Amino acid sequence: MGSSSAHERHFRIGIGGIAIESSTFSPNPSTLADFTILRGSDLAPRYPFMPQWDFHSRTDVTWLPCLHARAIPGGPVVRADYDAMKRELLERVHASLPFDGFYLDIHGAMSVLGMDDVEGGLAAALRAVVGPDCLISAGMDLHGNVSARLVENVDLFTAYRLAPHDDVMETRERACTNLLSCLDGHIRPLRAWVRIPVILPGERTSTLVEPGRSVYASLKESDPLPGVIDSSLWVGYVWADEPRSSATVVVTGTDAATIGREATKIAKRYWDARRDFGFVATAGPADWCIEQALSLNQTGVVISDSGDNPTAGGVGDVPYFISRMLASPRLASGERSAIYASIVDPAAVALCRRAGGGARVRVSLGGKLDPVHAQPLEVQGTVETLFPADPIAGDIAVLRIGGVHVIITSRRKPFHFVREMTELGLDPQEYHITAVKIGYLEPDLRRAARHALLALTPGAVDQDIPSLTYRRVQRPIFPLDPDMPDPDLSARIFGEHTLTQL
Repeated sequence: MGSSSAHERHFRIGIGGIAIESSTFSPNPSTLADFTILRGSDLAPRYPFMPQWDFHSRTDVTWLPCLHARAIPGGPVVRADYDAMKRELLERVHASLPFDGFYLDIHGAMSVLGMDDVEGGLAAALRAVVGPDCLISAGMDLHGNVSARLVENVDLFTAYRLAPHDDVMETRERACTNLLSCLDGHIRPLRAWVRIPVILPGERTSTLVEPGRSVYASLKESDPLPGVIDSSLWVGYVWADEPRSSATVVVTGTDAATIGREATKIAKRYWDARRDFGFVATAGPADWCIEQALSLNQTGVVISDSGDNPTAGGVGDVPYFISRMLASPRLASGERSAIYASIVDPAAVALCRRAGGGARVRVSLGGKLDPVHAQPLEVQGTVETLFPADPIAGDIAVLRIGGVHVIITSRRKPFHFVREMTELGLDPQEYHITAVKIGYLEPDLRRAARHALLALTPGAVDQDIPSLTYRRVQRPIFPLDPDMPDPDLSARIFGEHTLTQL
C-alpha cells in the first residue's frame, strides 16, 4: 500500500459518503437544503465505536473523516446540488491522500434527476481518486439497489440484517472491522453478486415476521465458512423506477467457488420465498383501519399512514388519512380521540402562530408539495399547542379538529419516538388512535403500541406495487410479472483479476 512500509505498517483510512433514499414517484425533488453535511471531525457522532477515532485501541490506524451528507428520504436529488456535494467530497478525499482504505458510508437508494445508478457512479469516481490499491468497504441499508458497477468499484460489502434497522451501528462497525481485517491480512477480496428479479416494499419484507426473519437469520450460516468474509442480502428499494432496482446478494470473500455457491443459495432462498412475504402488521384501507381501531374500544392503537411515509420517500403533506379520520362521526364529534403525526405545511403553521394558542382557525392543510397524490384539505379547528424551533421540524402547531389532534410541522419530520409527541402534550397511551406517517413501526412506537394496523393509503410510496407506473425497471420482475419463469441466479464474480496480496 502506498502509505505503509514492509517494516512498519500504519494505515490511513478515509471516511465519507452521500446518503438518501429517493422515491422517483415523488414530484417533490430533494435539494441541498434537505441534507445535513458533516465535515472532518464532526463525523465522529456517526461512529461511536471509534472513540477519538481510536477504533478498538488501534494505534496503527489514522482515521481521516472527509465528508458525509445525509437527508431524510424524499424525491430525487436536484442534479446541481448532488454535483456540488460529490465535488466537495472528492476534493476532501484528494486533499487527504494517500489512503490504504476507505469506508464508503452510503444508503444505496439515492436517485438524482437525470442520472442512473448514482452510487455506482460515486464509487467509480471515488476509485479514480484513491487509486486501485486502496481497499474500499461499503456499509449499506438493506433497502439499497446494488448494481454491477457498484460491486466492480467497491472491495467489501455489508448491509443491515434487521428491518426495522436496529443494527445500524453494528453494521457500520462490521464494515470497518472487515476493512481492517483485510488490511491486516494483506487481502484483496472477491465479490459474488446475484441480481434477484424481485422488488418488494420493506413493509412486506420485515425481519420481525416470517419469512423475512428466517431468510435473514440464515445469512449466519454463510458467515463462518472458510473463504467468506461477509454475506449480505438487499431487498432493494421498490419506489425507484431505475434499471438497477431489485433485490441483490453480495457475498464477499477469498474463495470464488465458495462465495459464488453461497450467493446463489441465498438468492434462491429469497426467490423461493417471494410469494410468502406479507405485511408486518394487519393491513387494509384507511376507513377499515380506523373502524377496526375504534372497535377495540381501547387507547394506544397505532395506525401507519404508509403511502406518504417520509422515511421511505413520501412527501409528508398528503392529508388523505386526516380526511378519513374526520369522516368518522366518533372522531369528528370528539366522542373518540386521536393524534395525527404529522403533516408538513409551513403556511398552516404560520397561520396558527399568528392566531395564537386557543384561537379558532380555518386552514388549508397539505396537498401543496405533492399535488399528484393529494389536494389541500380545508379544515377548521382550535390551536392547542405552539412549539417553536424544533431542530428538525422547525415551528410546530397542534390543531384540534373535533377529537383529532393534528401535528403540523414547518419542515418534514418523521415521528418515531413517543417523547416527540409527549413534548407537545400528546401521550399516545391516552388517545384511542395515534396515526403516524410511517410504514413498519420503529422500535419505540412498536413497544408503545397496544395494537398496530397498517393503512394502505395513496402517496409517493404507495404499497400497491403492481399499480405503480414503472417504465424503466428490468423486466420481467416479481410482482409486476407474477408468472415469470424462474431466473438464472448464477453468481457473477468480481475481483478475480486482482486477488493478490496487498
